Amino acid sequence: MHFRLVDRFLELTDQSAVAIKSVTAAEEYLQDHFPGFPVLPGVFMVEALTQAARAVLEKRGVPRAVLGEVKALRYGSFVRPGETLRVEVSLEKLRDDGSAVFKAQGTVLRPADPSAAAETAVAGRLILRPLRT
Repeated sequence: MHFRLVDRFLELTDQSAVAIKSVTAAEEYLQDHFPGFPVLPGVFMVEALTQAARAVLEKRGVPRAVLGEVKALRYGSFVRPGETLRVEVSLEKLRDDGSAVFKAQGTVLRPADPSAAAETAVAGRLILRPLRT
């Protein structure tokens, strides 16, 4: 199954990306996660970070990359329907084996209080490697 969690890119270079994922009440997975308290699942937050990092690698000529490892992953604030996950990834290192290390962070933007400081929803390091067939 192929799905896209990044709604749009605000910035995209061969070194970094900034993207957004708007969470709406219409998203099917929110019905079960969690009943009465719908939130964006943590694994979907990591997938959004991964998709943004993959787009950076595509800019560098790496057509297909997969998530190989996640390090120092931390979760913070929930992302609820009506809120937006702002994803930022930056390439830190290219390894000799073709893998790439990214610093990644997702923050919550709350339209109900636009003057509030963005809170971290997820942060860590991602290691993507080229798909080998």
